[in-house]
This record gives sequence, C-alpha cells and structure tokens, in this order.
Amino acid sequence: MDLSVNLAPQNKRGLLLSNPVMTASGTFGYGTEYEGLLDIQRLGAIVCKGTFLELREGNPQPRLYETPSGLLNAIGLQGIGVKALIKEKAPVWAGWRVPVIVNIAGESTDEYAQLASQLDNVSGVSGLEVNISCPNVKAGGAEFGTNPETAAAVTRAVRQATSLPILVKLTPNVTDIVSIAVAVAKAGADALTLINTLKGMAIDIKKRRPVLGNITGGLSGRAVKPVALQMVYRVAGAVDIPVIGCGGIGSAQDALEFIMAGARAVQVGTASFTNPRAAVEVIEGIEAFMTEQKISSVSNIVGAARI
Repeated sequence: MDLSVNLAPQNKRGLLLSNPVMTASGTFGYGTEYEGLLDIQRLGAIVCKGTFLELREGNPQPRLYETPSGLLNAIGLQGIGVKALIKEKAPVWAGWRVPVIVNIAGESTDEYAQLASQLDNVSGVSGLEVNISCPNVKAGGAEFGTNPETAAAVTRAVRQATSLPILVKLTPNVTDIVSIAVAVAKAGADALTLINTLKGMAIDIKKRRPVLGNITGGLSGRAVKPVALQMVYRVAGAVDIPVIGCGGIGSAQDALEFIMAGARAVQVGTASFTNPRAAVEVIEGIEAFMTEQKISSVSNIVGAARI
C-alpha cells in the first residue's frame, strides 16, 4: 500500500513523506529526545519545537496543567535559538531518513524572514513551519495570525527569504479562520497546519489565583479535536494547497477522521506526552485500516467524508 504524501507539490524542492503522520511542534522536542523510545524513522515527519533568533527561557512556572481530556500549557516557546539549532541539531537530522521541519516564530515580520534566510540551505532541514498562532508569548505568535493581512505579510516575507517548503500554522482563536487560510495560501504557503491551541485558563480556588504563571495558556489534547476537525473540514474546501490536521489526535481513528475531512497529513501532539509511541501506533492503525478496507493508497481517502 502507498502511504506517501507530498506536502509541497507546488514547490520545486517538494516535501515527500513516507506516511501522513507527523509529530507536532512543542510536543516532541528536537526529535533526539525520543530516539531511544521509538523508531523515529517510521514517522512521516518531525516538527521541532518553536525556534526564535535567540535563546528563550520561556514563561514563569507553573507552565503545565492537566484538564479534563486536555492539557493547558504556557511554555512560551522556550528554545535554544537558531544558531544553536543549526550547530547542534541540524547535523544530527542530516543523518536521518525522516524529514525534520523547523517551527519558526518571531516578534516582527523581519525576524521571520531572518530565520527563514538562515535556515534556507541548512542540511537536515526539510521545511519550515511558520508559527503565527502561539497564544503564550507577549509579542509575535498569534499577534500575526489573527488578521488576514498580517498573516499574509509574514508568509510573503518568509516566501521571499527561502525556497524551502513553507507550512503556516494557524490559530483557532479567530472569528473566521477560512479568510486567514485563503490569504496565507495566496501569499505563498505550500501547506497549512491547523489548529494550534485554544486559549484557556484554570484557577486554584484555595489560593484564589490562576494556576499558570502566565495566567492563560493554550488548551490541547482530546478536548479540542471536534473544534480542530471542523476547521480542517472548512479550510480544506477553501484552499488548493495541502492541509495538515492537528488537535486531539491520539489514535488511528482520530487521524482517519481528519484525513477524510480533507487533511493530507496529521500531527500527533499532546498524546506523545502520555504515550511516546503514539505517533507510530497511529501509523500502524492506519495501515491496518487500509489493509482491512482494501485501500491501496492513502490519497484515495483524503476528503472522503466531504459532502
């Protein structure tokens, strides 16, 4: 059976995955942290944690809080910075079969462009995921992703700075995600990832204070799946570039729902915290489903549930 998918068919470099299951940014480190826990070469792709130009310490503790069927996080895009990533991580990735996509974030359009330029010809970097959707930083992130014009401006700047395949990650914390998706697609994105986390919070009633040090955080996990699924369904019908589904995916059934809604690929995120092999098990489950249903290519079921 053929599980392969090209997430950048309009890009000369292309972005060919052996299967449609990726890991989500911020939940799989740089990939190296999981290397001893599962066969990472089985994955379709790895998206590394968010990367700024400089080292970032992230938000104050506490930064994680478990909710019913979900997880609130306010990490704040802690990371080693692009120079350290190029020096320490990319040489390792260059020896892997699985493609690695670098999630980039900036506090200005120019910072996004600088990141894209610096990563353009780095061996081991197969693509960029432009993060205009993180709700846990004071500047940048979702600030750019809530308006079609600013989202398009960032995408256009990154497109001009690199020939690498560009995935743009969208926020659900908007009134009309379709208009933003269309604007980003027109500005040069090769694919769209949706969704990032929903903004939320929790309160400690004994301390009478917010639980998270950042007050608010991003909600992920199974609780957000229905929201993510309907957004993927809507956006997949409005753009002609690949859509990658993300949000609450922890099983093959979850992944197949997103694929049948129109996603070409999926990202497994929060599920990896409780089960490091979650992404591999999703791949195995998709293979089992395709064998049982006598489906020769995963492309045959992309958008199968669309009416």
